[in-house]
Amino acid sequence: MAKKASDHFKTYHNPGGPDITTVARPVIQKDGLYFKDIDGSGTVSAVNDWRLPAAQRAAAYVQQMTVDEKIGQLFISDWRMGPKYPSPRIPNHVPVPDESGVLDDGEVNQTTIFGEQHLPGTTTLIQEWFSRHTILRENAKPEDLADYLNQLQAVAEECERFVPVQAASNSRNENGEVVFGMNDAGGVFPTWPGTLGIAAAVKGSGIAVADKWAEAIRRSWEACGLRKGYMYMADCMTDPRWQRTYGTFGEDPNLICEIMAHIIPRIQGSEAGVTKDGVALTTKHFPGGGARENGFDPHYAAGQWNVYATPGSLQKYHMPAFRVAVEKNTSSIMPYYSKPSAEKSAIQQDCQGADVPFDPYGFAYNRVFIHDILRGQLGFRGYINSDSGIVHNMCWGVEALDYPERIGLAIHNAGVDVISGLFDNAYGREAYDRATNGYYKTHTLPEGITPEMVTLTDDDLNRAVTRTLTEMFELGMFEQTYRDAKKAAQICATPSDWENAAEAHRQSVVLLKNDGILPLTDDKTAGKKVYAQAFHKNPAQGEAATKALREMLGEVDLTDDYTQADIAILFVNPSSGEYFSATAGYLELDICEGKTVHNVDGSGCPVEATHEETTLSGVGRIAEIAAAVHERGGKVIANINFPLAWEVGNVERCADALTAGFDTYPAAVLDVMFGRFNPVGRLPITLPRGDEVLAVNEKGVCVSPNDVPGYDKDKYMPDSLKDENGKAYAYRDAAGNYYELNFGLSY
Repeated sequence: MAKKASDHFKTYHNPGGPDITTVARPVIQKDGLYFKDIDGSGTVSAVNDWRLPAAQRAAAYVQQMTVDEKIGQLFISDWRMGPKYPSPRIPNHVPVPDESGVLDDGEVNQTTIFGEQHLPGTTTLIQEWFSRHTILRENAKPEDLADYLNQLQAVAEECERFVPVQAASNSRNENGEVVFGMNDAGGVFPTWPGTLGIAAAVKGSGIAVADKWAEAIRRSWEACGLRKGYMYMADCMTDPRWQRTYGTFGEDPNLICEIMAHIIPRIQGSEAGVTKDGVALTTKHFPGGGARENGFDPHYAAGQWNVYATPGSLQKYHMPAFRVAVEKNTSSIMPYYSKPSAEKSAIQQDCQGADVPFDPYGFAYNRVFIHDILRGQLGFRGYINSDSGIVHNMCWGVEALDYPERIGLAIHNAGVDVISGLFDNAYGREAYDRATNGYYKTHTLPEGITPEMVTLTDDDLNRAVTRTLTEMFELGMFEQTYRDAKKAAQICATPSDWENAAEAHRQSVVLLKNDGILPLTDDKTAGKKVYAQAFHKNPAQGEAATKALREMLGEVDLTDDYTQADIAILFVNPSSGEYFSATAGYLELDICEGKTVHNVDGSGCPVEATHEETTLSGVGRIAEIAAAVHERGGKVIANINFPLAWEVGNVERCADALTAGFDTYPAAVLDVMFGRFNPVGRLPITLPRGDEVLAVNEKGVCVSPNDVPGYDKDKYMPDSLKDENGKAYAYRDAAGNYYELNFGLSY
């Protein structure tokens, strides 16, 4: 077993070229230059020669690899760190460390939402399975992250042929709840507000906010050796009940395009693609996950359809940001789980104006969308990385195929290059062997599927692995393989990055309502008693947040009795549904407690049966507090956190002033409330008026179309719901302001 790589790697300096770092790999010296012996040839071969183009080196390398080595690189799945960071997703698992205490070399049997698998230890995975793509979930400190990634590379260097291990991660530079599969870390790297908050800040302060954010991402990730980001979402949010709203940049296609155009080259390193000091991005979820049928999540059967009910919506709202991502040379693109619905959709056009044939396959299996539109029409040159679980539990449209056939259909027929979810190496080998072993002489396939469509060829393997190897050569991972753990910690602690992040938090705050009580200057609080409380769905979280909020308000005269308060400051943090748990009905957006709502049936239509929903514990207390404070002639100031587009009536009607945050630091919100920062944020989403504009009829059709952003929904709403200004969808407050895209007040 390799020694702890952070302490033992050697560095060879090439004048005018890349540094070579190695633990166990031989280094060749020729013509005054150093070359790592990547392929084990002992020569400056095309693979080993860093002076050659990355694509040429990759193409040469795949010719040397065995079939099983190539198949090992077709799959990516979650992997675990060592004993210091035990995985919360593996019940009763005690990590078994290597001699450095960094890796886990114990075997694991686990079942996740994506499927069931028996997994070996880390060394076996790398050296015997030759798997080279992993997903990192743990929230490790920078120095520990560098140590861990270094050790993976040291184990890989011991193989006959060296291919680095590329650990991918979901975003790590935003505040908010750490959610498996979406936001895998928080507070370790420089921490901005949530992506909706980035959008709110950009709308109010300009694109420089996103520029600084992207540059900090690149520096912090690269310093640790984390070179692959499953980010960011180019999806346009058009149905507010889609739980992944909080990972988007909102509902404005133009803003999403602008942000993507700025962050992709700044994170990857250049307009032309990834560089040796960049971080490769996987833009998701093509062709746009926002067109949810009444918000249903495609992790589950009810959400398996993308519904384009409105003519032209695919090209007008959902595709533009992916076009920009391709133009900016995003390194890879992730198709969504879902499949297009021909039955419930209006006719849509492709990028050349022709009608799109809606084949009933999930987008990772959909040749029309991947091969014809993304590659053929948009000209995408990177690689396709599927979403997690498409082979097993989220195999929408291909349920009749077995696992090897699903792998073959995605890779051979649609053109996917990496499949996420499980390390399905054995099934991949079976898909390859079936091309020549006569399997389909005795086995039949569903109508419309031929053996050629579902078997893997050498050309398929070479194409897919060449693409992923090219990315790693472009990133310099073969030469500059290791990172200095202490330096990683220093770079991630760069004061200017944290200061820029704190400024973005303040810039993200949107002032929605103000009767003049804000800002809370000294003269307005002098002699006044202030009551403060934070509300969450989980009462224990609310109690902890209340304690923290009161500590932040140390400069005012606090009271524990709201009946004696002249000013109440209320922080409201609702939550709805669970990311990996299907709801009994539609995702609830009302800020409510114990609300009776209808269930839905298997086809997504409402039924008579009901259940209760709570998005905020103690919501009735808000009205009680407001009544008591108002009776004394006092004022109520509230802030709502918006990971989703909440129906805000139960809070707004009680508040004299109202702010919006988007996983924004409470301290930043208080800076706005107390006048230390003049609010500039603008809404990146439209807030729905109430249940009446989200109503779904007995056929499962929503009164506000699922595929149209909030700012445009009024075009398709019935006149009976429109007010005197012709508006139906957006919430209208007591002052007559509509809480719609781009709205925000200032002092």
